[in-house]
Amino acid sequence: MATEEPTAGPGGEGLRGDAASDEAARWSTPAPRLRRREALEHRVARGRRSRTATPRSVHAGWEPAPNRPDPIALLQEQAESRVPELVPIRHGRMLVGPFAFFRGAALVMAADLAATPHSGLTVQLCGDAHLSNFGVFASPERRIVFDINDFDETLPGPWEWDVKRLAASFEIAGRERGFPAPDRRDIVAATVREYRKVMREAAAMGTLEAWYAHLEIGEVLEWLDGEVRRKRLSKREAREAAQDAAKARTRDSMRAFRRLTEEVDGELRFARDPPLIVPLEDLVAPGRRRDESEAVIHALLGSYRDTLAGLHHPIEEFSYVDTARKVVGVGSVGTRAWILLLMGRDRRDPLVLQAKEAQASVLEPFLGRSEYPHHGQRVVAGQRLMQAATDIFLGWQRVPDIDGVTRDYYVRQLHDWKGSVDADTVLVPGATAYGRLCGATLARAHARSGDRIALAAYLGKGDAFDRAIVDFAARYADQNERDYEAFTAAVNSGRLIAQTGL
Repeated sequence: MATEEPTAGPGGEGLRGDAASDEAARWSTPAPRLRRREALEHRVARGRRSRTATPRSVHAGWEPAPNRPDPIALLQEQAESRVPELVPIRHGRMLVGPFAFFRGAALVMAADLAATPHSGLTVQLCGDAHLSNFGVFASPERRIVFDINDFDETLPGPWEWDVKRLAASFEIAGRERGFPAPDRRDIVAATVREYRKVMREAAAMGTLEAWYAHLEIGEVLEWLDGEVRRKRLSKREAREAAQDAAKARTRDSMRAFRRLTEEVDGELRFARDPPLIVPLEDLVAPGRRRDESEAVIHALLGSYRDTLAGLHHPIEEFSYVDTARKVVGVGSVGTRAWILLLMGRDRRDPLVLQAKEAQASVLEPFLGRSEYPHHGQRVVAGQRLMQAATDIFLGWQRVPDIDGVTRDYYVRQLHDWKGSVDADTVLVPGATAYGRLCGATLARAHARSGDRIALAAYLGKGDAFDRAIVDFAARYADQNERDYEAFTAAVNSGRLIAQTGL
């Protein structure tokens, strides 16, 4: 092992510490738009130098820092910018179990990762790369692809952070499923090994080949059939995966339209289901007319159109009908999320968009502010960089909200052939296969924005990094359980208010 000290993580003194202003600036400074071509051997050498400065084995370590921020205080601080009446719903959803807590605690883990070693190699981070943020959706060419599907926290930073969050999510979910410790280690090892393998494959590719690499559902199902033949996966699990892929095609705007709307006095409106779905008119201030509030929505749609590609975008053939606030996800609960109903030719041609508030990434206190002044644009730019195929309705805008406060939003289709794995029912072989899919997908995403050749050189041919991350995942899962216990105690004591069953 090298004798040099491992590189300290940026922002290692905690959320409010100022150690790292230079380090944070280093991560957030945008790269030149066109870089001089660098010799292959120099890129390989950079990866190997990083391996010397930060041995792969040091990633195994995890101990809470002496000045570790109180995770409950971090969640309380995060709640200050959210819709007050929705925060208890967020806490209630996080209370379901350690994995649900982990999903909502991206800020807590970001603070922890900031104190861990890193190689100094940077990529565009997802920022919240847990296993439930991967899934299938439609490409613009109307093919079903498997990819990352959540980018609220995206920001440039150390590639290890995404890998560690992904690995920890499989360990934590495996514990909830009751998987034995050896099986959990095998699942996490398979996930990280696939990341390393695919990154090394990307390093051998040409630039455009690496950029366009992606997974279509047909390739996934064919690969799963191969796993069945090798006795690594049951026929039932492969069959269920195929059925889930087929169901994804039914999850589109027409399905959302049927489920979410009703006719009121001859007009189409989103159906009330408070507090999860609340029509716009129920939220406006007393004395404010509906048309005044809808003027805000029209302003939102107008500025949003300017962020979409093309002289004649399909959005221009749709007219606005209605708006409602909709509670979504776990970690996102409390941020403002609107669903917008638009209609094309007739009622058989609906479009349901989601306008989701984009706040500062949880990574920014540790990596520096985004280069984008608009957080909606930050999300969209990161998604376009990391995904192989992106929703044609993905855009952003900044508008005064119904309370008069100007906020950033990004917009996308609410449903477009979307589907994801059910972490509550998956078995060990299925979890192993799914971990490999996620690891491969994350590697392809990182290879687009980072130096894939230097990264591959750092990872190497052996399993030193794999073993280190397996150990990290187990140790961090222990920490997550302690934090979940503290969270539960905070709810029981009244420090936090939780509303369950929603």
